[in-house]
Amino acid sequence: MAKKILLTGSNGLLGQKLVELVSQNSDYELIATSRGENRLSNKLGYTYHSLDITDKADVELVMDKFKPEFVINSAAMTNVDQCETQKDECWQLNVRAVEYIAEACQKHKSFLLHVSTDFIFDGEDGPYDEEAIPKPISYYGTSKLAAERILMKSKIDWAIARTVLVYGIAEDMSRTNIVLWVKKSLEDKKTIQVVNDQWRTPTLAEDLALGCFLIIQKEATGIYNISGSDFLSPYQMAIKTAEYFNLDKQYIVESDSKKFTQPAKRPPKTGFIIDKAIKNLGYKPHTFNEGIAVLAKQVAVL
Repeated sequence: MAKKILLTGSNGLLGQKLVELVSQNSDYELIATSRGENRLSNKLGYTYHSLDITDKADVELVMDKFKPEFVINSAAMTNVDQCETQKDECWQLNVRAVEYIAEACQKHKSFLLHVSTDFIFDGEDGPYDEEAIPKPISYYGTSKLAAERILMKSKIDWAIARTVLVYGIAEDMSRTNIVLWVKKSLEDKKTIQVVNDQWRTPTLAEDLALGCFLIIQKEATGIYNISGSDFLSPYQMAIKTAEYFNLDKQYIVESDSKKFTQPAKRPPKTGFIIDKAIKNLGYKPHTFNEGIAVLAKQVAVL
């Protein structure tokens, strides 16, 4: 009998990739949930149900209806500057909602996988392993760390998948990413300033989805770093993108982050060590160049 996975945030980039991946596996019955209408084209193999995770009664209603063995919470307010300026909304979605989901999981003995972020760290000594001590410097990071602690204090089976700078293509192309931004800017012969003093391990959305699914399949509890393995600055990512698409690099200008004024602080040097996920889950991410190639194929068929 197929086990049920209830996914929140199915309209988001990671959510869409999880729907594509999980709905093809007959061992699992997927219930995809998000606020409002389903933004994915009508694929077979899963059920869609509207869910507002900031509404406790709605969470209880949906969990009572489906009684899933597993819940993957991929819903979050992820715009770092927006979190800084809209703190109440951020806390409601990133923290309160996780409380509601965790309580419902306890009632139904559901395994909860929660997606978290490198922004729980201050970025002074990355890349980080799973044992590193969090120290957020933005409200977004603070909210995501608070959510992690809810799981750690709970009485449920839980896992946390921490990730970094996710890039990919959503079905409705509603959001951009560094690869598409650089590609379009250079094609338009537009000069772009790209920072060279921040470092990340950029993560292809398909890789993050696979890492999450491996955690579910193995029922692996605890914290897992699920990211790419290439440790790069945004400037290096831009150069690699230009080289892949054979575009003129003269339009890429190196800059440092001090030239940009943003409401929220960014950690300078994060990125993840992913040895635990490789060893325990069999996780193997694409290189950044391979990730660009995946996006290039997807762009070609749009």
